[in-house]
Amino acid sequence: MSASDAGGTYGLSNAKAGAAVTAPVLPYLPPRPRAYRPKIGLIGCGGISEYHLRAYQALGLDVVMLCDRDPARAEKRRQEFYPAAKVTSDFQAVLRHPDIEVVDLALHPTERVAVIEAALRARKHVLSQKPFVLDLDIGERLVTLAEAQGVQLAVNQNGRWAPHFAYLAAAVRAGVIGSVASIDFTLQWDHTWTAGTAFEKISHLVLFDFGIHWFDITTAFMAGRRAERVWAGVRRTSFQAMKPPMLADVIIDYADAQVRLNFNGHVRHGQEDRTVICGERGTLRSFGPSLSEQSVRLHTSAGDATVPVEGTWFTSGFQGAMGELLCAIEEKRAPANHARGNLEGLALCFAAQASADRGEPVTPGAVRRV
Repeated sequence: MSASDAGGTYGLSNAKAGAAVTAPVLPYLPPRPRAYRPKIGLIGCGGISEYHLRAYQALGLDVVMLCDRDPARAEKRRQEFYPAAKVTSDFQAVLRHPDIEVVDLALHPTERVAVIEAALRARKHVLSQKPFVLDLDIGERLVTLAEAQGVQLAVNQNGRWAPHFAYLAAAVRAGVIGSVASIDFTLQWDHTWTAGTAFEKISHLVLFDFGIHWFDITTAFMAGRRAERVWAGVRRTSFQAMKPPMLADVIIDYADAQVRLNFNGHVRHGQEDRTVICGERGTLRSFGPSLSEQSVRLHTSAGDATVPVEGTWFTSGFQGAMGELLCAIEEKRAPANHARGNLEGLALCFAAQASADRGEPVTPGAVRRV
């Protein structure tokens, strides 16, 4: 039968535009504690701390001490955001402060572990910068210590509260599209700003430092389902000057689903970030030219909905990570960004790096450290 015999539709799916419907209203905005306003200490006042403090200031949180081995950096942040805060270069001074209940650790991974352990032993609740650890066994030990000390240990995976990701996750949890069968992340962006910085020394810059957000959000979308194996590959472009490969692809296999990630970090024109989640009863789609500018759509048998989302990744993300920790402390429950759950995303990330190096699939959890 020719295409003309079938009215020009032979081999094509029966794709019809649905009626415009209203998107379901779901809780996706950064959580805020009802009344809990503890005194907070920030350890590490480098570049990212500006966004932490701006988010905390907007939430009306009480940051009372800023610590950095370079006092000038801590002093700069004090003047910018919390003029009444004290400044120190000794992190132990933060831990000795009797009124500080929560510590935000914005340190690099190699120097962070000892400070996390000291903070937990001082019975402080901790928000750790990501990636949480470079060794899953060390991560397990820290989680066990936090539980023994009766304090919360959360990870600043701020991408979970990026407005588009937060709404998609809320819709999946609510069963809006039924059981998830596939997720596709495709990103074409410019990551060459890292040239000449410490980031360029990371061999798997795209998969590790950047991709960690996508491995983490994968575990949120696929909550309760265990990944069976991870395939990954990396390549250098023919024109890049950057040391690490700027092209990467990952396939994560589940028993009855698949997650696919495709990264190109060397795109200077026509950038796009797209997420597509296909389920039994519908499809969720988010797309836009950047992480902070996204349009969200929902397609079900009821029709097609455009989802109005508020906020941006950096503002909502940092508010959400700390806000969820404070809500969990207030409500006496584990936070959504608890360190134990974060180890699942790290296991995917570590497996992807190993797969790219070995050229073979890797079981998540089999690679314990990077």
